Amino acid sequence: MARKFDEKKLVIASHNAGKVREIGDLLAPFGVNVVSAGELGLDDPEETGVTFVENAVIKAEAAAKATGLPALADDSGLAVHALNGEPGIYSARWGGPERDFMMAMKKVDDALENKQDRSAHFVAVLALCWPDGHLETFEGTVHGTLVWPPRGDQGFGYDPMFLAEGQKITFGEMDPAKKHSMSHRADAFQKLVAACFSG
Repeated sequence: MARKFDEKKLVIASHNAGKVREIGDLLAPFGVNVVSAGELGLDDPEETGVTFVENAVIKAEAAAKATGLPALADDSGLAVHALNGEPGIYSARWGGPERDFMMAMKKVDDALENKQDRSAHFVAVLALCWPDGHLETFEGTVHGTLVWPPRGDQGFGYDPMFLAEGQKITFGEMDPAKKHSMSHRADAFQKLVAACFSG
């Protein structure tokens, strides 16, 4: 049985402004006061995990321990099928130290140059950790194909090259509210909300 979340404040264990904004929007209906790790001046822990779940847990536990507040961390990335699931947990790192996603997208497209299969999926894992160490994790996915050149300036990361199944526009071209209704993060969030925030 998942633990219900009844606190008033939650640390989003991320320095990624786009991610913090997206999570804040998704939590807005529950009246939770969201503060980011960046605003609190927390350092990013070293992500030594080999899966999205392990890295999300590392970040959530570090933020909960440092602040004494419950913390929510997300570890997400793009898994490209023809590249054996890469960039995967290294999605941000493909953008180099500056997290340059234009560079990262180009790197993915270059790697797919002689490949027919451009299918991919986004994965998001949410880890919610309380200061007493209690932990809940939730995983979401969305499947699609990769387009080139990138399209749109909404979203962040690899969104401008990702065309979700059944869609004619990329996540980068999509209204944020529409993306929130169908993204990998939204999928994980629905599971989180059902388990910890509803009823």
